[in-house]
Amino acid sequence: MRLRTLLGDHPGTAALKNGSVKSDLVTLEFADYSPTHKGFKPMVREQAFDVSEMAIVTYLMAKSFGKPMVLLPSVVMARSQHAFALYNAKSGTLTPRDLNNKRVGIRSFTTTTGAWLRGILANDYGVDLNSIDWVTFEDAHVAEFRDTTVRAPQGKQIVQMLLDGELDAVLGEKSEHPDLKPLFPDVGKEEKAWFAKHQVMPINHMVVVSKTLSIGHPDVVQEVFRLLQQSAASASAASPRFSAEEMRRSLQMIIRYTAQQGLIPREFAVDELFDDLTRTLR
Repeated sequence: MRLRTLLGDHPGTAALKNGSVKSDLVTLEFADYSPTHKGFKPMVREQAFDVSEMAIVTYLMAKSFGKPMVLLPSVVMARSQHAFALYNAKSGTLTPRDLNNKRVGIRSFTTTTGAWLRGILANDYGVDLNSIDWVTFEDAHVAEFRDTTVRAPQGKQIVQMLLDGELDAVLGEKSEHPDLKPLFPDVGKEEKAWFAKHQVMPINHMVVVSKTLSIGHPDVVQEVFRLLQQSAASASAASPRFSAEEMRRSLQMIIRYTAQQGLIPREFAVDELFDDLTRTLR
């Protein structure tokens, strides 16, 4: 069976994409989207792929609107998030606790990195997310979501707006510009302390399959999962590896953050994210 597939270039997907991990049962036909997240919208809105990498917050939102996708317990991208928040030091020092009533830019309000960072800011630093003026540049992957943020003027770039003093901080970005500094002053120390407190590695992207595939071809879904696991196992230590309990803790936290921020109407149980087939995959 030939499967329309969207997978980015990650350490854990390299063996699958270069053909060194293969199957007699399925052929994965890789779509070309760069960056990969550009393919999430057609997957959510048009079911463009049989197998797709998917930002976990996009998946949670898609599930809340009944989109016909099913999650696999396969993580392809996970990382600490603290380094992806910047401010302009030319305007004075800014710390996480200073963000109340500030103007903060983010590519889209619904990005997974943004949801993680807002959750960290609100729950660990006491930031009132509702006091912030959020400025966004793109709409959500899920068309039904009602975005109430302020849209940046056409043609404006997020990092340039920060440099020009039109934003106080940005989330989800990195930059080598000498005027831009991390919002968390000692990123490495902050990340270690946060992990020690929560025992969570933030998941960014997992893999979904179409509901049609999961219902009609369970053997194919099992094979896709096997291929993903084999490819990840052949990767370097840079590839994320999660035990079932580590994955559950990370999913529980991003579900809670996403619900707190009004991106989904309620907190899902982790088991709800899977169907009867994918819940059993190990």
